[in-house]
Amino acid sequence: MKILITILILVLIVLQYRLWFGDGSLSEVVQLTRELELQKQKLEELESRNRILEAQVLDLQNGLDAFEEKARNDLGMIKQGETFIQLIPEKEAADGQ
Repeated sequence: MKILITILILVLIVLQYRLWFGDGSLSEVVQLTRELELQKQKLEELESRNRILEAQVLDLQNGLDAFEEKARNDLGMIKQGETFIQLIPEKEAADGQ
């Protein structure tokens, strides 16, 4: 009977070891769950960015207004007859001197 109890205790110890420290252990499951959450957040951010880019592509494909807006915002272009005025915040003006 003592041999059977000893064998059962050894089996229990081996199974507990695998549960806590082996492949598929609880700590590994927790770590993988955290990594999965991080990957889901990154995926949501990238999907949001893709929707914005898709909307910009559709705007550029569908009209000249988008071209004009892009040229004004990104390249600082102005229409003929317009006057370009650039305002420099006081902090930047003081740093430049």
